[in-house]
Amino acid sequence: MPYIHSVSCAFPPHYYDQDTLIDALKSRWSAKFFNPSRLETFHRNVLVGGRHLALPVEEYDKLEGFGGHNDAWIRVGLDVAERATNNLLQQADISPEDINLLVSNTVTGISVPSLEARLMNKISFSPYTKRLPILGLGCLAGVAGINRVCDYLEGHPKEAAIFFSVELCSLTLQRQDLSIPNIISSGLFGDGGAAVLLVGDEHPLRESSPFEVCGWRSVFFPDTERIMGWDMVDSGFKIVLSSKVPDIVSNEMPRAVADFLQDYNTQKEQLEFYVAHPGGPKVLKAMEEALDLKPDDLKYSWDCLQKHGNMSSVSVLFVLEALLKSLPAKDSLGLMTAMGPAFCSELGLIRCCLPQ
Repeated sequence: MPYIHSVSCAFPPHYYDQDTLIDALKSRWSAKFFNPSRLETFHRNVLVGGRHLALPVEEYDKLEGFGGHNDAWIRVGLDVAERATNNLLQQADISPEDINLLVSNTVTGISVPSLEARLMNKISFSPYTKRLPILGLGCLAGVAGINRVCDYLEGHPKEAAIFFSVELCSLTLQRQDLSIPNIISSGLFGDGGAAVLLVGDEHPLRESSPFEVCGWRSVFFPDTERIMGWDMVDSGFKIVLSSKVPDIVSNEMPRAVADFLQDYNTQKEQLEFYVAHPGGPKVLKAMEEALDLKPDDLKYSWDCLQKHGNMSSVSVLFVLEALLKSLPAKDSLGLMTAMGPAFCSELGLIRCCLPQ
């Protein structure tokens, strides 16, 4: 089975508490918003304390059209990816030339050549490194990217791979859109990046890897494509966000998780930790209830939401990094989970391999 060796997160340098961002948006929308205090209510309800932004808050109004926003996404995104990846390589003490597969992910910008190709001009990977860009999985992609790399490493057990994700959600905000989904998004989503090193079970770094990925699965829920995603408009990415997300968690996740665990001869009672994407307070509460979790089971997810907001695919990788800093007991089992556009879920069963 493949192994997770290291995780490294990186953020743009511009961090704002939620009060500052509320004031900035109230100032922008006060002339158009029929009830500015309603905006503050929405922003308080998401339980976010602050967020990193790709740019200083005063710079966003200077961006023109989708092209201007996307150019900023490429510039800042590449910097975040480079810092996360360099830190990851340093942590693992592995040369970039020894990375066999480089996978990038995003849902908040478009780049051709893709970000991992641009990164190869910044970091001295082998010219023979295989590349794979992922676009469009949204919040799902943090776990999905790990799972797809595991698919690869099962067939290449001697190799090492890096999966990195960059999400600059603030650059997708539709500043003229006063719809409820856009207003909620303006208070919920933040910016960040993360990189993960995975190795096959015949790679030398297996012995120092904290987690073995024992199993993984994709689950698709039919006829849910308008639950979450983007509508592409002249000004860029327009959010599609349904209030039914918590209902899907409640209705679909118990069976999805039970079937997954059964196929790997595991009982839910054997799970001792969780690496869950913090989609928002209603989603986390729905997951706690649906899976009958203990109060502290999602503590790292709640902490990520409060400190950084929902960073789409990056958030679950931040949760994974936090877990690495405080390892559970050796041989304990945990569940990785994320949900996102389609609507669908990705699941992973991981085992802690190192002592606390």
